[in-house]
Amino acid sequence: MNLQNPRGTYDALPEMSERLRFIENTAVEVFRRYGYGEIRTPVFEHMDVFARNVGDSTDIVSKEMYVFDDRGGDKMALRPEGTAGVVRAYYSNGLKQNLPLKLCYAGIPVFRYERPQKGRYRQHHQVGIECFGFNGPAADVETIAIGFALLKALGIDDGLYVTVNSLGSKEDRVKYREALVAYFEPHFEKLSADSKERLHKNPLRILDSKSENDRALLGDAPKLEDYLSEESKAHFADVKAGLDALGLPYKFDGTLVRGLDYYTHTVFEIHSDKLGAQSQVISGGRYDGLVEQMGKDSVAGVGFGSGTERLEAIMREMDMKRRPVSFIAMGEGTTVEALRLADKLRAVGLYADVSLDGGSFKSQMKRANKLNACYSVIIGEDEMKSGEYQLKDMDSGEQHSLRPDDLISYLTRAGK
Repeated sequence: MNLQNPRGTYDALPEMSERLRFIENTAVEVFRRYGYGEIRTPVFEHMDVFARNVGDSTDIVSKEMYVFDDRGGDKMALRPEGTAGVVRAYYSNGLKQNLPLKLCYAGIPVFRYERPQKGRYRQHHQVGIECFGFNGPAADVETIAIGFALLKALGIDDGLYVTVNSLGSKEDRVKYREALVAYFEPHFEKLSADSKERLHKNPLRILDSKSENDRALLGDAPKLEDYLSEESKAHFADVKAGLDALGLPYKFDGTLVRGLDYYTHTVFEIHSDKLGAQSQVISGGRYDGLVEQMGKDSVAGVGFGSGTERLEAIMREMDMKRRPVSFIAMGEGTTVEALRLADKLRAVGLYADVSLDGGSFKSQMKRANKLNACYSVIIGEDEMKSGEYQLKDMDSGEQHSLRPDDLISYLTRAGK
């Protein structure tokens, strides 16, 4: 029996699980402030939900999606991204009457067969939002603002910026697609293998190619902004003006196209310098037409998604682990008293640890140091008799005698 976890997966041990749970809970709380309600969709869908709507020429569908036949003979797929399933749920649950509609998800598992790398796994998890029914640029601006708000709530607020581009309308993209194909066809033999395959299926994907040969050709390639209609240009100008008004730093990137076929107009990526070369932490954009493509309702949409593992990787480097109050109990009745006081701290949201098996003072202090405790509360038989316990600041080494109620009040204020 092979006892190794499958390649591209991981076991989230307690420290990592605590950070992931914090990310998910924080995301839902931030999203709720903007009027979003949580939705949970199945981990697998009929394959067409993704293949037809994400795009059969995308890497996700053509190379990365996990597909299987169920026992009834239906072709199913594990969820490779969040948006298409939410749009399917829009139709399945008759949500048209609820427009405009704001939905969010947190901690949903997502599956892609790709090369594992830092913060990216074959089974990973996402938080995200989907907003339906708002056509104007203000929805794009607010969506980006929510991304910044989420990262700041997680304590990730250094070196943040967003890259933005406009893909224009469907009609704009048809014209630009024709221009790209006409430009690259004479250079076909110089293209990478992936770009040769994409040229007549999805030529816009060549714009974000990492191949040096492809990048060399892009210098003289047609620019997408030159093919935008006046309406598309005005929409994008308003988006940038909105970002300026909110003080959100952005960079224009004319090669940003995203890997999914359903995007139109604004696309964006929020970056953090804390991840080095893999700096992207939130991705999204507007997908007008996706709802209509899946069913028949012409409904505007905009949203974003973020991998919780990538966020967790940043938080791990920031050493954001909570520090406990550690109780050192020695003597008859002291462990029960420590449990009583620890529960009072937990009731106000603090992290408290009690050495349940007792042990020597030295061994319990060693445990407190291993847990990186911020304070230790020392309760011995003499302290029980006097009614005053010793509170030790584990960083400074300072120690004070406090009565139980005063001790709880002091630690509660310190925790806040």
